[in-house]
Amino acid sequence: MIRSRAEEDAPVDSLSSRSVVEFAVPGTWLTMVVTWELTCPLAVHDSVAARIATCAAFLLVVAYLLAGVQRGPLRELRRVRAVARAAQEALIRPLPPLLDGLTLSARQLSASRGADIGGDLYEAVATEHGVRVVIGDVRGHGLPAVGAVAAVLGSFREAAHDEAGLDGVLRRLDRAHQRHLRQRVGASADCPSAEEFVTVLLLEIGADADVRALNCGHPWPYRLGEGAVPLATGEPLPPLGAFPLPADLPPRRCGPLLPGEALFLHTDGATDARDSAGRYFGLREALVDVVSGTPLPPAAVVRQVHTALLRHTGGRITDDMALLVLRNDRPRVVAQCG
Repeated sequence: MIRSRAEEDAPVDSLSSRSVVEFAVPGTWLTMVVTWELTCPLAVHDSVAARIATCAAFLLVVAYLLAGVQRGPLRELRRVRAVARAAQEALIRPLPPLLDGLTLSARQLSASRGADIGGDLYEAVATEHGVRVVIGDVRGHGLPAVGAVAAVLGSFREAAHDEAGLDGVLRRLDRAHQRHLRQRVGASADCPSAEEFVTVLLLEIGADADVRALNCGHPWPYRLGEGAVPLATGEPLPPLGAFPLPADLPPRRCGPLLPGEALFLHTDGATDARDSAGRYFGLREALVDVVSGTPLPPAAVVRQVHTALLRHTGGRITDDMALLVLRNDRPRVVAQCG
């Protein structure tokens, strides 16, 4: 939509009008004070009352001016934060609470002050191939990593529907990341592209609840049921951007996700979190504590782990972290006897 020049100038005119009012009022008041000081009969006499009245008037003017100086930057800061929040929500969209029979919940925490997102990413979409989930971690944190997050997420949201296999999705993500690196190199000759990489974990939960995975340098998720056990073991592939992908990319079969079982996905910010004494956060122990009692919905699991992380670190977060839980709440299939 094309905006008219008047519409474009409207916010500026409005801001100018507010500025005129903010400074015209104290200016008028100051003029009145000076006039009073020169013409009022009390001004002829060097009395205590006159001095007190003059000081009070000037203090009121100074206080008003200081308040006006503070209001302008605060309004601008609120506008900037509102725009940043909208951009962040468009990039890392809130997950639906229910997706093809899977209940989901996620939370993230940025190490950059004033930012809601950083170098961590996640998304889940329902496709004809099953529910596909991505979680990843761009090297670094904060606003400089947002460009890589946007490139990977944008590619996943298309490839998850277009590609029949997880290997095709992963190759699309790799190409998107490589394009992003080339653009950065073109924008800055000092860009250390060789050190730019992103860890990625791709999951696919089929209609039969079988879980398939492709892992490029990312921590394996935990399967939550009777306890908390890693979904798979063994070394993952290198992160995207570190080395070319191999010619053969068979997804790893991780078995079915039984009804009532959940997967806990996370970035390494959760396992690398330390307390004041340098002790690492015990993520697996925290998960065991969470699932040891009454079964909790995914939102409660995320909330309790998030609270335990903040308690362990004393609120001092040094790396971005993302937590995501999905639980199989599909109805149980009862075998029929013929």
